[in-house]
Amino acid sequence: MKNEYSIRIIYIVLMGFGFPIMRYMSLYFDPLNNNAIRFLFGSLFLLLICVFKFRSILKDCLADPILISKLSLLGLLMTANMYCFMNGLRHTSALTGSIFGILAMPLGILMIALFYQDERRKIQQRTFYLGGGLAVIGSLIFVFYGNQATAGNESADFIHGAFFLATAIFIQSLQNVIVKDIATKLHVIIISTTTATIAGLIFLALAIFSGKINQLSVVSDSLLIALALSGIYGILSGMLLAFYIVQKQGVVIFNLIQLLGSVNLYL
Repeated sequence: MKNEYSIRIIYIVLMGFGFPIMRYMSLYFDPLNNNAIRFLFGSLFLLLICVFKFRSILKDCLADPILISKLSLLGLLMTANMYCFMNGLRHTSALTGSIFGILAMPLGILMIALFYQDERRKIQQRTFYLGGGLAVIGSLIFVFYGNQATAGNESADFIHGAFFLATAIFIQSLQNVIVKDIATKLHVIIISTTTATIAGLIFLALAIFSGKINQLSVVSDSLLIALALSGIYGILSGMLLAFYIVQKQGVVIFNLIQLLGSVNLYL
C-alpha cells in the first residue's frame, strides 16, 4: 500500500511539469512533428528495456492476433488523443489543458463503469457525484470566462483549442477501457512500448505525407534534442506510470489522481 501511494505522488509531481513542457514544445513544432519525435524517441527508450528484459514476452505478444489488434487500436486512439491534445494546447494554454484534465475525470470514470463491475463499486457513493459535478461546473466556468476574456481572432482561437481538448478527453476515456483490458494480460512496459511505437510511426508517416517533416530542417539542434528528451520524459511519466496505475489500482483511482495532478498545476 505504501508503494502505491508513492507511485501516485510521483505521477502527480511529474505530470505537474508535463503540461508546461508540452505547451512549450507545441509553440515551436507542428503537432505532427512534435508527436512523431516524442513518441519515437520515447518508444526507442522503452524498446531497449524490452529487448533486454521482456524479449520472450514481446515475441509471444506479436504472435497473438487478438492482442495485436487491441494494441493497434490502442495505438490509433493514442494517436488521435495526442494530436487533438497538442492542437488544443497550441491554441489555448497549459492551464486550459489542465482544466480539461479535470473534465476528463468524471467522464472517464463513468465510461469505465459502464464496462467493469469492479470500477462501478468504487463510485457507489454520493460524494463522488457531488465532487465530480462541482469539478465539471468549475471547469466549464473557467472555459467560459477564458473565452470571454479574449476577443476577435483570439476568441475564435480559444474555441478552436477547446474543441480539440474536449475531443482528446473523450478519446482518452475510450482508451482507458482498452488499457484496463490489456493490462490484465501484459506488462505495462510492453503495452507502453507497442502503443508509443505505433503512434510514433503513424505521426511520422503523416508528417512525411503532409510535408510537415521539412519544418524540422529549420529548427535548431538543441531544440530537437530537447523535444526528444521531452518525449522520453512524457512516455515514462504520462504513459508508463499511467498504465501502471490503471493496471494496479484501477481507472477510477487513476482519474482521481489525474484530478490532483491538474490542481497541482495551479500551485
